[in-house]
Amino acid sequence: MAVIAFWHNPRCSKSRQALALLENQPGLQLRLYLQDPPSEGELRALHAKLGGPVRAMMRTKEALYKSMGLAQASDDALFAAMAAHPILIERPVAQTASAARIGRPPELVLELLG
Repeated sequence: MAVIAFWHNPRCSKSRQALALLENQPGLQLRLYLQDPPSEGELRALHAKLGGPVRAMMRTKEALYKSMGLAQASDDALFAAMAAHPILIERPVAQTASAARIGRPPELVLELLG
């Protein structure tokens, strides 16, 4: 069974739902990413597993996203913003050594078990 790293925000209902789907998995590693923010390097590694645009990793409706003027920002600026302000990271995130899923909807994290 693969180790699953789960970036969790207990105040988020989708994060709680996704965690409930994974909580009995051996090797589950829970990370409260708002208290233990990922580095820019960790965010880039996550992006490599997710694929797609960097912006898809972000909470674009977050007030901070708008107030920072990130709608036209470069990928480098987006990674830096997420590292400095982890509230901007879309949640929840589940990842193995080779793949990752954003749990929206929460059931998407189950794809990592197959």
